[in-house]
Amino acid sequence: MTIITSAYPAARPRRMRRDPFSRAMMRENTITSADLIYPVFVLEGQNQRQQVASMPGVERVSLDLLLKVAEECVALGIPAMALFPLVDQSVKTYDGIEATNPDGLVPRVVRELKKNFPELGVITDIALDPYTTHGQDGLPDENGYIVNEQTIEMLVKQALTHAEAGVDIVAPSDMMDGRIGAIRNAFEAQGHIHTRIMAYSAKYASAFYGPFRDAVGSSANLGKADKNTYQMDPANSDEALREVALDLAEGADMVMVKPGMPYLDIVRRVKDEFKVPTFAYQVSGEYAMLKAAAQNGWLDHDKVMMESMMAFKRAGADGVLTYFALDIARKLKAGG
Repeated sequence: MTIITSAYPAARPRRMRRDPFSRAMMRENTITSADLIYPVFVLEGQNQRQQVASMPGVERVSLDLLLKVAEECVALGIPAMALFPLVDQSVKTYDGIEATNPDGLVPRVVRELKKNFPELGVITDIALDPYTTHGQDGLPDENGYIVNEQTIEMLVKQALTHAEAGVDIVAPSDMMDGRIGAIRNAFEAQGHIHTRIMAYSAKYASAFYGPFRDAVGSSANLGKADKNTYQMDPANSDEALREVALDLAEGADMVMVKPGMPYLDIVRRVKDEFKVPTFAYQVSGEYAMLKAAAQNGWLDHDKVMMESMMAFKRAGADGVLTYFALDIARKLKAGG
């Protein structure tokens, strides 16, 4: 693209920045509630509410309280919620079989959300880490290496369980090779032709996930182990494009980059290369940093919240999973 500019003083770019109306006229990106996906943590019981210490303002809630959150999402125009469960340690096993239980926490929550708020999109995480005694997203062998094919078998069962409960979108976050194709084929075989797949295609082995693992109770199980043999190396960019291409070829409807702000270059490359629905996850560590800085008076909470969202939009993201979703939507509704 050729940009033709005049020389100073004929060209004074500050003229257009002088007044609010002219700044609005030339604004290249905007933020709406439709850009937001709200990740929520759900637990068993009634009237249960637990603060996540490492994520100020974020709570784990029981289904009855989650329905109130869903109601607010609908009222604010947030199109979808993403569910993440906290399951009791007593049901965790090596193979994470509870992930496939049709009467488990997530399928029950999905059914109730779709019954009460059919217009609200519901997304579920497809991975085993909340359900395993070792905290890994897949099944380790005797040497601790995550075995790909056996893990996929469990992920397919988990995804089918969610589809049968009525979920709108499954989001495989495990990073196993070939799992998108296996899930898509299983959906087609079982008649779930409308269940969408949001693939965590470029999920990096990041240190920014710590607070999330606290929230879903997998941190203690994982211990000092890592996920480097299946999540991507933060040093790599071209590899992300290969991963996205594979997932699209296998039947993904949309793709995701995770984490978000430290990987905006990846978001831009994916959007430019494939021009498909591309999402980013403003992960727990990103949220916690901004919250902590704002609480200490070092940053203006609302300004950095909105600026970070604009960064995602500018990079090409079609939507963002963010724990700020309610705050952003409330601010937009108030005209902020």
